[in-house]
Amino acid sequence: MSKLIYSQEELEADNVYATPHIECGLKLHGGFNADGEYLSPRTKHRWTAINAWKNQLEKQNVEIVGATTALLTEPNFPNEAQAIFLLQNGVQQPLWDSLTITGLIEARGKALAEFTPPDFQDIIVEDISGTALGHMGKGLMTAHGWDEGGKEGSGLGGHDAMWFATRDLIFGKDKFPLASPPESIGRVKQGREIEAIPVEHETLISFLMNLLMIEVRAERAFRFYESVIGNADVFLDKQEEAKHAVMMVNRIRMDENIHVAWLKVAISEFRNFTIKKNDGTQVRGATLLDPIWEKMVHWHAVEMHEANRDNNHAEMDRKILAADRGSEIIEAFKKLAASS
Repeated sequence: MSKLIYSQEELEADNVYATPHIECGLKLHGGFNADGEYLSPRTKHRWTAINAWKNQLEKQNVEIVGATTALLTEPNFPNEAQAIFLLQNGVQQPLWDSLTITGLIEARGKALAEFTPPDFQDIIVEDISGTALGHMGKGLMTAHGWDEGGKEGSGLGGHDAMWFATRDLIFGKDKFPLASPPESIGRVKQGREIEAIPVEHETLISFLMNLLMIEVRAERAFRFYESVIGNADVFLDKQEEAKHAVMMVNRIRMDENIHVAWLKVAISEFRNFTIKKNDGTQVRGATLLDPIWEKMVHWHAVEMHEANRDNNHAEMDRKILAADRGSEIIEAFKKLAASS
């Protein structure tokens, strides 16, 4: 029988690396085995644990929540053809800013490591000791947070620094002034939505759904960056650096895969469990979660784009028009809007 209960030390445990992970002078988390293969940080036991919890659900015929890029119905802006066209015409700031902002947002994720989750056993009838929900405060949250923003005192950068290294490989350091990230990239709740459970449990389970959709959006971003940076017709004088930058993006993707995995398992567990409501009655978790999940998906897939469209287009216009031949470039750029 697979092991289902892990200590915090086990879930936070790192692999033994033959070679450290250093890029652009930055010491980074993770490392390489003797064969030169990249190993994600804190995965000595974490993947084994998450897979065991997932297998437990599958044996019980529990549906794993669907969370893929297929949910994202609105196109990316700029699209790949537009981004490649801008680089070919010397307009580099949009991609620079995008990579920078991604790194700055990742740095915020470090806060997860400082958060103490409520005990979900308080509101769940079944025993959760051998589940992802039962391990959120036993290493899953801290490991996730350290992956994003680096572990305090380790001297190693997390995904924030990895995105900066990716950027610096193709552009060099300090190519443009530091861009400012948006205040939030997630759906902001308007009041209580699951009043049947304590507010602290509602806040966290809503946050996990929000975080899962952000990770889904990240997967589409990985594909975008890999396609644009790896295109043979851009970075003509830095082809090797561009190839290396694509490798960096893929390392971040490898790290993020474990985040998607544990979030899907934890949310699926909650949907399947019997929840003790504040009024003393009981209800299946899916009854509480599914309406909120539907709203969450729609916000990330549609509403977010509608709310930000005008501002995003105006910012892009400003950056293009600031470049040489800007008015000529912007005309052709807009014609490529339906290319992908």
